[in-house]
Amino acid sequence: MSALHAFLFEVYPYVSFTVFVVGSLIRFDQNQYSWKSDSSQMLRKRSLRWGSNLFHAGILFLFFGHLFGLFTPHGIYGIFMTAATKQMLAVIAGGIAGTICFIGLTMLIHRRLSDARIRATSHPTDIAVLIVLWVQLTVGLITLPYSWQHADGTTMLVLADWVQRIVTLRPVDSSALATLPWPFLFHVVLGMTIFLLLPFSRLVHVWSGFAALGYLLRPYQLVRSRRLNLPPGHNQPPQRSAGV
Repeated sequence: MSALHAFLFEVYPYVSFTVFVVGSLIRFDQNQYSWKSDSSQMLRKRSLRWGSNLFHAGILFLFFGHLFGLFTPHGIYGIFMTAATKQMLAVIAGGIAGTICFIGLTMLIHRRLSDARIRATSHPTDIAVLIVLWVQLTVGLITLPYSWQHADGTTMLVLADWVQRIVTLRPVDSSALATLPWPFLFHVVLGMTIFLLLPFSRLVHVWSGFAALGYLLRPYQLVRSRRLNLPPGHNQPPQRSAGV
């Protein structure tokens, strides 16, 4: 088990991240027509609205919460709060967002499995991805009582140090994670597995969602009309100028 533990928390992060980046680039280059979310909105729009909105609102909050919570060095947020305070904020905010996301995702799974039309048009990977995300959310919610019981902030510090060492290519000691309860370890491994599977599933459209933010900074495109050389006697069409 020590060898497996070392592989999962010292080698597997780099394997999953490499497949995540390289696999996404290859899929975008070789099969762009598959780069989509495969929405089933046209089949049942009303039942999709609540589940999709709750799921996406919760998952976006959880993503950025994990991003800033784990990757922010202790020396930066330590000016404003202690590690214990940060961990309690993460438990409360993450619990609310996780519950919202869990409700929305449960509604989406029920919709896809209970509706015969949607189930017939669903690819097996679509259902598998939803179930994997549901398990990940469930385990994430299970970690909250453990974090609440150990309110000194050590859990947050251990996980943040491990993540920051991974992304900065510093030596990683996986034995530091061995002291954490099993839900944290399972949650981390399954999270890396989701990144590993992302290029091969409909989750790849997440890239497009973040890339769309670039349109906010894109300059306006000016479209000017062109005068037509019409024979005498023909009315000149009205000229238009628009900005898109």
